Amino acid sequence: MSRESIKDLCREFARILGGTGSVTNGVCLVQKFRNIPFTILGRRTNSPLVNPQFFSFENLDFQGNALNLGETVLLQEEVNPLLTELRKRNIIVTALHNHWLFEQPRAMYMHFESIEPPLEFARKIREAFRVLKY
Repeated sequence: MSRESIKDLCREFARILGGTGSVTNGVCLVQKFRNIPFTILGRRTNSPLVNPQFFSFENLDFQGNALNLGETVLLQEEVNPLLTELRKRNIIVTALHNHWLFEQPRAMYMHFESIEPPLEFARKIREAFRVLKY
């Protein structure tokens, strides 16, 4: 696939996910940020390290399948609903962990992956994320 085709595909991937996309070294990265009012050590934070949602695809094969990866910050009460929605869509959840100490509310980070056409992955993620509060 040509560099321009990857850029066009990345642009559509970003549009579906509602984020900003860029292509570097053949990897499409989409980023957006949740608007959750977190505090760490009693201080309000708007850091992109705290509120991220990142999605990428790369290594597109001749059938149109790619390695698709994602990460999102979650409120504790969103973990099980999102896990259920991702699993219903055959998205593999690979990690669930915290990044910070002394944050309010509790921030959890979920990582997930699939091999499939990137736009299918993006649509599945958009649908699954409907369970998120913000």
